[in-house]
Amino acid sequence: MNKKTFYIIAGFIAFAALARLLPHAYNFTPLGAIALFGAAYFKNKKWALIIPIAALWMSDLILNNVMYAAYYDGFAWFTGGFFYIYGAFAMIVILGYYLLKKVTLPRVIGGAFGASVIFYVVSNFGVWLSSPMYPLTVEGLIACYTAAIPFFHNTLAGNIVYCGVLFGGFEWLRSQYPSVQLVNAES
Repeated sequence: MNKKTFYIIAGFIAFAALARLLPHAYNFTPLGAIALFGAAYFKNKKWALIIPIAALWMSDLILNNVMYAAYYDGFAWFTGGFFYIYGAFAMIVILGYYLLKKVTLPRVIGGAFGASVIFYVVSNFGVWLSSPMYPLTVEGLIACYTAAIPFFHNTLAGNIVYCGVLFGGFEWLRSQYPSVQLVNAES
């Protein structure tokens, strides 16, 4: 891919990450869509992981230190549950890299659903392990997952909507401007 295309893809990801700053329903965010989009269009696995994670981290810095500053003592470099959230995000990138080698509507929708499930399972497992709200028993794990069910539909809706915006917007751009092409699989 040429440099212009690289920067356009990175720009789409940055734009979506900044959308996290807009008022929204709980868990209605572009996180899964960002991971899938980067995995689909950055053919180099390094960039498919680095650019989306950097965008997530930068938006976390803004959220944690501006909007949620009252919840932290001093500057917050990382969000609570960092390892679980970013681990789930990396798993979604890997899912996208394999599922979206060919971008089609059914694959994007399947990726959005898979991203939602991965985030739900991994992030709530992290809540169960690190929160005093749930005992570290099978019953506690079930209670944690059960309490998180009402948030799942917003995660799925956010992933589907933002996948539509990112994938649809980029494909429209490619159809209008022939210079925006994915030529070299190594970029």
